[in-house]
Amino acid sequence: MKKKDIITVKIDDVRFPNKAYGFVEGEKVIIKNGIPGQTLSAQVIKKKNGNIEARLLEVLERSPLERQSGFCSHYETCGGCTYQTMKRDEELRMKERQVKTLLENANIEIENWEGIVPSPLETGYRNKCEFSFGDEEKGGALALGMRKKMSHYEVVTLKDCNIIDKDFLAVIQGSLAFFQERSVPFYHRMRHDGSLRHLVVRKGKATGEILVHLVTTDEIPFSLEEYQDMLLTLPLAGKICGILHSVNNGIADVVRSDAMTVLYGHDFFTERLFDLSFKVSAYSFFQTNTEGAECLYSIIKDFAGDVKNKTVFDLYCGTGTIGQIMAKAGSKKVIGIELIEEAVEAANENSKQNNLTNCIFLAGDVLKKVDELTEKPDLMIVDPPREGIHPKAIGKIIAFDAPEIVYVSCKPTSLAVDLQVFQEAGYQVKRVKLMDMFPRTVHVETVVLLSK
Repeated sequence: MKKKDIITVKIDDVRFPNKAYGFVEGEKVIIKNGIPGQTLSAQVIKKKNGNIEARLLEVLERSPLERQSGFCSHYETCGGCTYQTMKRDEELRMKERQVKTLLENANIEIENWEGIVPSPLETGYRNKCEFSFGDEEKGGALALGMRKKMSHYEVVTLKDCNIIDKDFLAVIQGSLAFFQERSVPFYHRMRHDGSLRHLVVRKGKATGEILVHLVTTDEIPFSLEEYQDMLLTLPLAGKICGILHSVNNGIADVVRSDAMTVLYGHDFFTERLFDLSFKVSAYSFFQTNTEGAECLYSIIKDFAGDVKNKTVFDLYCGTGTIGQIMAKAGSKKVIGIELIEEAVEAANENSKQNNLTNCIFLAGDVLKKVDELTEKPDLMIVDPPREGIHPKAIGKIIAFDAPEIVYVSCKPTSLAVDLQVFQEAGYQVKRVKLMDMFPRTVHVETVVLLSK
């Protein structure tokens, strides 16, 4: 096989995150976005580390693991979901197998493997989505939705979607019509011109509060007041509590803000988990599946055990959700650390609102901020970003010599690397449990209890 050859591949399995593989002429071929049991047509891209990488062209035969219906109309082109067609139980089995294989290959010794918990909702579960402006094809009409599969530029306008709230679709369609009528251009990443960049929509599942956040360049050839008025007249099941506008003149295709203005209401929405209330600001991290988050935090509570009169560190704490749950459970003291200042402000405000006096949240990088902590933790909870714990920070975390650590991971490849370090430092992996927070996508949460 050589570059650009068209080949036929029967998929044997999929490694995390979405690396499907099969064998052709005795050589391993890796193709993104395949499903076990499918027969695919693919084009060879390159040979790397002894493997052949190919690009999916067409599904020639469906897999017995796939369902026959229940897809959105965009599933073949949209990059939002990978396992749209996969049967639910098969998706769960595959995700569990992927994580188990990763940890076994990293020589992680696991005392108790406790399987995977399904999300309470399979559809309409997302409480946050970042949508992109662009075009569906070069020079085409303005589009607003998700990036196309295998594309960094083209966008699929969402007319329906299995994983987001129906109010999000109404906001997308209303916004798209508004900007198309006024011929407002999207920001072109190659030419560095245009206006529209992203639209972020968040909704409190328990409260119905909706936060709409429009991101543009400083070129604004339309009336923000008219846009606000259009949004407020949309027929929604929930209620808009805030409309924000951010200016981003940076080159990178990320949601960020050089300056943010509140056009209507306030810059946060409120969500409830268990019997606690949380104010979530525009850039604060909050789990994107509210019902799933309650399941995830129930696992964390179970792994943490009895925390009464214990000192708990909640590292990478976001808006302090886990820390406040620990505080409510009777911890002597909870100390949270989070990089994003507005998330920390919200966490401290939330704890006051929830009448919790035994927790405090600090703003700063975990790598530097842990140096300021003088207390000795009885329990540490770490919920790092996708890349895992910073190599220097993990040494500082280990130096606290906490008897137990609960590690919450959204990326098992990073988890496997970090667990090797903890294991070498004398921690044993006592329990592992998975939570399928993101049905139909490649992602899965893993909760690990480490004991010294």
